[in-house]
Amino acid sequence: MTDHKMPRAPLAYENEPFLNSPDGRVLRILSEYSEPLARFRHEQIQDTVVFFGSARIQSCDDASHHLHNLPQGTSAAIRKQAQTAVDMARYYEDARRLAFLLSEWSVQIPARRRRFVVTTGGGPGIMEAANRGAKEAGAKTIGLNIHLPFEQNPNPYITPALNFEFHYFFMRKFWFAYLAKALVIFPGGFGTLDEFFEILTLAQTQKLAKKILVVMYGGKYWHDVLNFKTLVDTGMISANDVDLFKIVDTPEEGFAYLRDGLTEYHLGQPPKRAGEVVPEIAKTNP
Repeated sequence: MTDHKMPRAPLAYENEPFLNSPDGRVLRILSEYSEPLARFRHEQIQDTVVFFGSARIQSCDDASHHLHNLPQGTSAAIRKQAQTAVDMARYYEDARRLAFLLSEWSVQIPARRRRFVVTTGGGPGIMEAANRGAKEAGAKTIGLNIHLPFEQNPNPYITPALNFEFHYFFMRKFWFAYLAKALVIFPGGFGTLDEFFEILTLAQTQKLAKKILVVMYGGKYWHDVLNFKTLVDTGMISANDVDLFKIVDTPEEGFAYLRDGLTEYHLGQPPKRAGEVVPEIAKTNP
């Protein structure tokens, strides 16, 4: 006999080497589904309007300050880049204004849960502008951040209880689509195009059992970047596929389209079952 006692093994859900190993991947994936769902329920989030756009677009104040403080001898190329940033800054202010108008309207909707909550990828640029406008309207606002090697910090305008950090891109995209009733696409690069076309494909193929409004903001920018007419003329998409989105050029125009569409398709629906506590989430077709 010996008095030596074997130390207790860690509980599986407290075993960090296991949880962070390839064998624990399925649990990490499930966590990025269950933990946000629990928070959305607790915060009474019913549905969202998602804003996408470049993280590189600055506010007018920041862009102008940078241009005016360039040192003597700055190259013409750098000076031109700084001037372009000033020109593009109007999209920051427009995203802020559109999010403000939408949130100012949505907080007045009589409902048990919060409707059409402005949601972004949580970072700077257009994401910051949209979260900022929603916060200025007195609304809650969501940030779905992604953990990257080059750190993308959450912007300060996200509601703290709705500030999320994801490891898996596909789980982050799931939450962008799952609660969304509308999508607003501001000028952006690869990430914006990726997110835009993913949602547009779901709408085109009717995989979402709901009407999702898609707004493209900035007609000149998007006409320069994407030639939808060529896609139609070559038979790559149907002529009516271009009706899946609306191009607008002012915050007021975008707000009017969103307000009218959200009212028509997503307000005034029959009440849910008595006692139902889960948010009204987007459904997918079989």
